[in-house]
Amino acid sequence: MLQLKYYSYELAFEYPFTISKGTKTHQPALITSLGLGNLTGYGEAPAITYYNITVPQMIESLEAKRGMIERYALTDPQRFWHFLHHLIPEQYFLTAALDIAAWDLFAQMRRMPLHQLLGIKWDQGPLTDYTIGMDTGENMVAKLKAHPWPVYKIKVGRADDIDKLRMLRSQTNAPFRIDANEGWTFEETKMLLPELQKLDVTMVEQPLPKEAYEEMKELKAISAIPLFADESCRTEDEVKKCAGSFHGINIKLTKCGGITPALRMIKEARTLGLKVMIGSMNESTIGSAAIANLLPLLDEVDADGPLLLKEDVAEGLEYENGIIKLSGGNGLGIKFTGLKARK
Repeated sequence: MLQLKYYSYELAFEYPFTISKGTKTHQPALITSLGLGNLTGYGEAPAITYYNITVPQMIESLEAKRGMIERYALTDPQRFWHFLHHLIPEQYFLTAALDIAAWDLFAQMRRMPLHQLLGIKWDQGPLTDYTIGMDTGENMVAKLKAHPWPVYKIKVGRADDIDKLRMLRSQTNAPFRIDANEGWTFEETKMLLPELQKLDVTMVEQPLPKEAYEEMKELKAISAIPLFADESCRTEDEVKKCAGSFHGINIKLTKCGGITPALRMIKEARTLGLKVMIGSMNESTIGSAAIANLLPLLDEVDADGPLLLKEDVAEGLEYENGIIKLSGGNGLGIKFTGLKARK
């Protein structure tokens, strides 16, 4: 019988984190664990206000379904995901936390790292970026100088942010990825694309509102910079919708429901000729380790959650100049520590 536990945290950011949808100083997170004998698997779901998901809501659902979850015989994490998909329908964030925990536990039961269990031949994969949130130009430059990195993700939300990008470009030759989080209009994006190309921007993520597939088709036809879907590609059924409108998709484990559907999304994206990225929702080391185990499958990765936080709840990942190093341990390869300040 599975032993279900959970832990609620408010993880402090190093800097207030601002995107086009708002500012936060802490990341609420639900950590789940599934135990069997002396083994325990861990998962994570950060709560995101603009998706109307809170940790108390997820805990309420967990408690309501605790008995059925604990009685489940874990013989296959993919079957477990389908069980959860019907048990707590449309609750992708909570499903993700439980799905990740199940994969962690099952790989430990098989005495192998998760990527090995998944049949992924390990090589380093792409470098992770470091994200600089929206702020004054001076503050954004200060953050960049404090965190030298080989590639940056820059959060934007207004057309005049191009001036801040020019300030940042004067300080580094590192490639920039731009993430507007639906903050631009079609005309603004069309006007900015040539300027972004001059600034060595290598990716533009979700410039328009999520349903603007037709306008995105027009932008894709004229853009020399790869355009990636984020909010437009939350779940599996949206991958095909993105094929004609974007060059790639940014999969979020939390939004799609975990590792199980993410693997299917990667496979479908490849058949449609889309590039694939997995992105961060400011996860701690637990959620970031789930991403890291999938690195060789990806073209791009944004798994810098632990780098943005002053606090963490686990150990097992190392970051070195964009390279993510796994511990080599079984499952996710992490050790749950509870809340501690990051070193």
